[in-house]
Amino acid sequence: MRSVIRLAALAAGISLASVAAHAQSGTLNKAVGGYSFEDAAKESPATKDFNSKDGKLTFAIVTHTAGNGFFDPTYVGAQVAAKAFGVNLIMLGSEAPVDDIPREIAILNQIVQDPTIDGVIMTTPQSGAYDDLVKKLTERGIPVATTNSYDGKLLNRNAISHTGQDASAAAIGGEALAACLIKNNVKGGTIIFPNTTTLGNVEVNNRIKAAFEATVKSLNAAGKLKDFKVDAGPQNIGIDVDKDSIVNSVVNLIESRKDVVGAFAANGFVTPALGDAISQLKKNGQICAFGFDLGPKQQEQIRTGALTGSLGQQPFLQGFWPVAQLYLQIDRGVSAANLDTRAQLVTKESVDKVGKRFEN
Repeated sequence: MRSVIRLAALAAGISLASVAAHAQSGTLNKAVGGYSFEDAAKESPATKDFNSKDGKLTFAIVTHTAGNGFFDPTYVGAQVAAKAFGVNLIMLGSEAPVDDIPREIAILNQIVQDPTIDGVIMTTPQSGAYDDLVKKLTERGIPVATTNSYDGKLLNRNAISHTGQDASAAAIGGEALAACLIKNNVKGGTIIFPNTTTLGNVEVNNRIKAAFEATVKSLNAAGKLKDFKVDAGPQNIGIDVDKDSIVNSVVNLIESRKDVVGAFAANGFVTPALGDAISQLKKNGQICAFGFDLGPKQQEQIRTGALTGSLGQQPFLQGFWPVAQLYLQIDRGVSAANLDTRAQLVTKESVDKVGKRFEN
């Protein structure tokens, strides 16, 4: 054994005394390549003059809806990372409380022309709508990171990092809905999946499909599927509800079916509307109702029983990691490192444990 250590040390140009000293202390100061970890951890002198060459890094983060509170923790996470890495951060987004993709794209078209921008973070809820923007930014040498909503066909997709939750995670909500019905010994009725399908948010539509399929699969496995009508619309991406009168539209949907026992909504706009509709109909605790996102309103609705539960997608991380990723891409050459923020099912039993530090 000693001869093996001696040969390894000699091959690396390290004295046996040094090996012994470090073995005893456990301290590492230098890499195998001979450089010091302290020097390697320093920022490159060229980083702050990347692209705009103005002595600072400036990143822009743009979302498709900054008006309903869902992305608040995302902006907080982005700000935390920006401060940690010394980045100047510009936070932008549609002012609407519902998906407003045209407004986001208009903002991004302005950002593309800004000579001070060194990196761009964007949500991409509509497939194919962002390719020209990515092309223009790439031509200017500006790195891009996407967050929250995933466009698998995005230009240069495999070279662009993504932070977010795969739509398939909504299956957790579908399974929970079926489990709730079985646990409560519900004999039958209608299960609905309301959604603003006309807005064209592919990510949200895919969540509905995943939750619908999981509900059907779970009920079928329990031998209960024949007892329920599971309705997610003609394409299984949701029953369209009116974005301009969202609560009344969901109320009307529930009343029109007469026997609704379960429901699932797939974003931070329709989910609180589902909870409000159930409250208006005085059906708190009577419908197995699940949704997406964990804003303050959803959390309160879980406490009152208007919602049985909701899925959190860690939006703090959806802001923090893209900023860190762009910085690492510029300073270290690290790119396309995706982060899956997964799904966190929150119910009345666990609701008071979330949201303490803007993380949900």
